[in-house]
Amino acid sequence: MTTTLPAEFSATLQALLGEDGWRTDATTLAAHAQDNSWRHALPNGVALPRNRDQVLQIVRACRAHGVPVVARGAGTGTTGAAVPVNGSIVLSFARMDRILDIQPGNRCAVVEPGVLNGDLQHALVEHGLFWAPDPSSADICSIGGNLACNAGGPRAVKYGTSRDNVLGLVAVTGAGELIQCGGAYTKDATGYDLTHLLVGSEGTLALIVEATLKLTPLPVAQAGLRVLYRDADAAAGAVSRLMAQPVVPTRLEFMDARSLELLRRNGAEVPEAGAMLLVEADGDHDTLPYLLQALATAAEGDGDGMLALDVAMEGSAREKLWAARKALSPALRSIAPGKINEDVVVPVSRIPELVAGVQALAQQYTLTIVTFGHAGNGNLHVNILYHPDDADENARAQAALPKIFELTLALGGTLSGEHGIGLAKRDFMTQAFTPATLAAMRAIKHALDPDDILNPGKVLPPL
Repeated sequence: MTTTLPAEFSATLQALLGEDGWRTDATTLAAHAQDNSWRHALPNGVALPRNRDQVLQIVRACRAHGVPVVARGAGTGTTGAAVPVNGSIVLSFARMDRILDIQPGNRCAVVEPGVLNGDLQHALVEHGLFWAPDPSSADICSIGGNLACNAGGPRAVKYGTSRDNVLGLVAVTGAGELIQCGGAYTKDATGYDLTHLLVGSEGTLALIVEATLKLTPLPVAQAGLRVLYRDADAAAGAVSRLMAQPVVPTRLEFMDARSLELLRRNGAEVPEAGAMLLVEADGDHDTLPYLLQALATAAEGDGDGMLALDVAMEGSAREKLWAARKALSPALRSIAPGKINEDVVVPVSRIPELVAGVQALAQQYTLTIVTFGHAGNGNLHVNILYHPDDADENARAQAALPKIFELTLALGGTLSGEHGIGLAKRDFMTQAFTPATLAAMRAIKHALDPDDILNPGKVLPPL
């Protein structure tokens, strides 16, 4: 949906941002029309601010003229949260990409939202620190986007998601006000926790213009286990054992038989098995062997169902394991051009039921469904693969999707662990929350964005 912007509004942004900062040419509009969800809608304009004051003025102009605005980072999201529907303009943070301060003594960094996750990690190495969130798109995704959807990644099982690793924010609300919350400290019992409310809100409550991030010392040593199982049930049972014992793995990734088949097809040296776990620990050189032994003992259990266990210490063996895991999601397109990628979460103890239920749905709907992901958090990526040009297969894929959400919620789970809601899962929110809970969310939205100009139509289902 495209509409004509008020002439006064365009003139205001032109004067504020200049020719290079306010764009309405076809090439720029097309470049900001979609994210990695493959949804597409042309914006009415693209604003490229360089500082927080310009963001503040843009939002105030949008409110004054009733123009909806969609914040955009690097566009790597998968739910359509950055797609500019409803005649929106896009506010791109690409130029607000400065690392403002690194404070090793406080274990924090202050950054603008356009900083890329990978660039921040490289800058932190010389200080012996890292920022914990490590999504598969880490090299190209932005910190602002990570915070907007509460991104996680494999390390979240030990170090937490974006929400667990942010200390403070500066943001512009939909009312056109600059708010500040939190700071360079890890303890805070002062007032409402707006910092963690804004993280994961997908740009619907306020636009983050600065973030103070919690940093963690780089581990001295790391090592991993590759554990093969007879079937997915045995692997899922091992996940429950691993998370019930005292040693918390740094990463704990699950891959089903379809995933392993895909890895082999793409050149990875992975033996045939019903499922595989990648388990990693970090620590120092003295304690790491004991940590690995505890994890290996839990992974093996009574031995029934485990086929093989290999240790991959520092170096190429470990790097190959994780390179294969990172290559898995892009490789799914080699099976079928259509992919519905959902990142559901269940309590860790119910992973066996989730895996079994997904396998049953794959048989029921005669579909290829590949399941893998961050099992230590109960967060599995369920990928329905299909051919969109095959009407019958397309219909079966669309029919299977609600069943996956229904299964997840029945197991006490939730719709998303790290991708967010956006447009893709918005209409399932009524199944995940009671009317009273959704009403509370809408009240918060109205308080911070009274005219509904910030990313309208996302996250909350229409009344």
